Amino acid sequence: MAFDGTWKVDRNENYEKFMEALGVGMMKRKLGAHDNLKITIQQNGDKFNVKEVSNFRNIEIEFTLGVNFDYSLADGTELSGAWTLEGNKLVAAFTRKDNGKVLKATREIVGDELVQTYVYEGVESKRFFKRA
Repeated sequence: MAFDGTWKVDRNENYEKFMEALGVGMMKRKLGAHDNLKITIQQNGDKFNVKEVSNFRNIEIEFTLGVNFDYSLADGTELSGAWTLEGNKLVAAFTRKDNGKVLKATREIVGDELVQTYVYEGVESKRFFKRA
């Protein structure tokens, strides 16, 4: 699948405002904007293995399309939701466990980049990744 491979963050759009909407403090927002995130994605049918390596944490997530799972953001915010595949785009809706609000996310290949888009409380952010 096109998502397979290792991707390194190249640039962000509106990421600090997005983190602010999530309730992330100023210091963590400043650090988070420069986390040097690297994502390795492996797909086998409808199962995905995703490794996230950054300045702050290293985690491995396994999920199956359409099946809910729990996930924690780098700041400790706990979410539950699922990824689905809509055309060539991975689409997710995660509900925060602390307040019930929904974080929407997409991953898609645009040209030679992996673009992750997040929307929370009306604030949209994008992170652009290049193949490592």
